[in-house]
Amino acid sequence: MMQGLRKAAAAAALAAVCGSAAMAECGAEAGACSIEEGQYQIVLPDPAGAEGAVPVVMFLHGYGGSSSSVLRNRTLVAGLTQRGYAVIAPEGLRRDGSGPQSWGFGPFTGGRDEGAFFAAVLADAAEQFGTSRSQTVLAGFSAGAFMVHYLACRDPAAFAAYAPVSGAFWRPQPERCNGPVRLLQVHGWRDEVVPLEGRILGGGRFEQGDVFAALEVWREANACTSHAPDRAWSADGLMRRRWDCGPGADIELVLFDGGHTLPKSWAELMAEWFEDQPAVR
Repeated sequence: MMQGLRKAAAAAALAAVCGSAAMAECGAEAGACSIEEGQYQIVLPDPAGAEGAVPVVMFLHGYGGSSSSVLRNRTLVAGLTQRGYAVIAPEGLRRDGSGPQSWGFGPFTGGRDEGAFFAAVLADAAEQFGTSRSQTVLAGFSAGAFMVHYLACRDPAAFAAYAPVSGAFWRPQPERCNGPVRLLQVHGWRDEVVPLEGRILGGGRFEQGDVFAALEVWREANACTSHAPDRAWSADGLMRRRWDCGPGADIELVLFDGGHTLPKSWAELMAEWFEDQPAVR
């Protein structure tokens, strides 16, 4: 009885956060959807304006976060659902079975095949809620962003585009990645948790990589002919660089004057970037 009340209260709280968007139900009740590989939560846009399959932004929480913490970000969820996107928030696994929830990437792989999990989530959501299997963006913050980079490197065709925030590779970073890839890298200029240049952790056992070094790997994967961006500009307090290296092979770097956080303008920024690409199906 108490467990049911708690679930109902959690669903009501998320519904309040999501505003006009619909907190989708899995089975007979609202809340986490369970598949063999794990769990996820999903918020759908107002169906009144929907035509065809609903495009998806799968957003990965940071270290110690959860799918619920993603959906509590009202600016993020409302910013995407109001533009017609479904927001899918998968649940990470506890590090080493009992630690904070995170993802299996780079030096922290082990256990679940995260790429297979994300693919299963997309398939389940498409079957249950009519979401798109092709108009998909994998995004994430911090540890979620690290995961985005590693999956894009291994399987760029898994999603139509990738949008990491405040995270790249760890050292030693991949020598090469598969491509082409469409990637939007957003990072705070004053980030001290995941600095642009990276940092050493765990008494020297681990090292966050350099974001600019990661972008060089991506330019090589996209067969870009120059390290120089095709366009460089500043607008609305953002410093932006863009490399257009062929069909489905574009990279954009956006730096904002802030720390380790998701900027409030991110949803609109990401959606405009994604929708501006001719490769969107």
